[in-house]
Amino acid sequence: MIIKNVRILGGDPRDIRVRDGVIAEIGDNLEADGQVIDGAGAIALPGLVDLHTHLREPGREDAETVQTGTQSAARGGYTAVHAMANTMPVADTAGVVEQVWRLGQEFGHCDVQPVGAVTVGLEGRQLAELGAMADSAARVRVFSDDGRCVDDAVLMRRALEYVKAFDGVVAQHAQEPKLTAGAQMNEGVISGRLGLAGWPAVAEEAIIARDCLLAAHVGSRLHVCHVSTAGSVEIIRWAKSKGWNVTAEVTPHHLLLTDELVERSPNGAYNPIYKVNPPLRTREDVEALRAALADGTIDIVATDHAPHPVEDKETEWAAAAMGMVGLETALSVVQEAMVDTGLLDWAGVAERMSAMPAHIGRLAGHGRPLAAGSPANITLYDPAARTQVDPSAFASKSRNTPYEGMTLPGRVLATFLRGKPTVLEGKLA
Repeated sequence: MIIKNVRILGGDPRDIRVRDGVIAEIGDNLEADGQVIDGAGAIALPGLVDLHTHLREPGREDAETVQTGTQSAARGGYTAVHAMANTMPVADTAGVVEQVWRLGQEFGHCDVQPVGAVTVGLEGRQLAELGAMADSAARVRVFSDDGRCVDDAVLMRRALEYVKAFDGVVAQHAQEPKLTAGAQMNEGVISGRLGLAGWPAVAEEAIIARDCLLAAHVGSRLHVCHVSTAGSVEIIRWAKSKGWNVTAEVTPHHLLLTDELVERSPNGAYNPIYKVNPPLRTREDVEALRAALADGTIDIVATDHAPHPVEDKETEWAAAAMGMVGLETALSVVQEAMVDTGLLDWAGVAERMSAMPAHIGRLAGHGRPLAAGSPANITLYDPAARTQVDPSAFASKSRNTPYEGMTLPGRVLATFLRGKPTVLEGKLA
């Protein structure tokens, strides 16, 4: 296969020859010896990698399955996703993580790397089978109780010590539970006006500060999930200035949306589509997150793709589930928030949405530069397109997107997993 006239990381047009699942050659005016794909006007990126995806299977197949979730990922330009552990049953044993991994292999839309739970049942009382999951066929290297915080400092220390043996990382959902009991949205002027229990920024920042200190004390790797406040950014920046092994992620929605939408949105106030954990924050927080992603304080963009069935979202605010789907819109939102604002170029996008997430997750074969000899994990993207978001067209089983009806820049034209097209002309292959 030859991809013709494509702009690698936004550069000048080149041709990419793919053979046996590997990039065989990059050059100009390459002679065709098989299938030819016209990439004129498109940017070529290394296949995207998501460190934070909820696929819901096993247990909540009404919201998503490994099949539909990976189809959604492919549509968004992803060639690999890390599947979070808060399934039913919880992915806290070698058996469950292997089940998820094998389902990913079976469907083949993108690689699925399971994330193991830190504690049994996500209950925060005793460590899960970290070593067994690491030694399993799934080769788990990322562990998280995402959805819940490992709030016990002793247990968090033990987890950080344990994963050192196999170069693992603990990905913390930073939320002090006693400070967020009953919390519904960002604590501030708007929560007070709406009469909703506030979710203070310090509940996130206190856990991040504690865990950075713990990671430094034991010499282990800490990853901070879905950073949402300006204060969190400053703590992570301080930890990195010390040379500590701390990485962090931000979601697309925290780069674009603010808590003002809870009060004033196209559909009026109290629309649960904007209910998410951690909550949407202020415009000042959004600006700080964008700057931190641009300067490398925040290492990666991770979707926190959180599908929910209609009945769990279209209800009164207090009863609604927290979360948004994000795989199919992530690249467009990053273009809007970071590229079109001049904060990142396409090489920076590739670093934060492919190379670094693959590195943090120790995912071999992904995040490699588009060069001869690299696996042909490639995303073709048209940044000039403008697309109105229509959730009914999603590959995901769920429709809980905050972008419905919005016009976002860009469109994924094609996705290739080791040279095999999973998406062509914007449609599943």
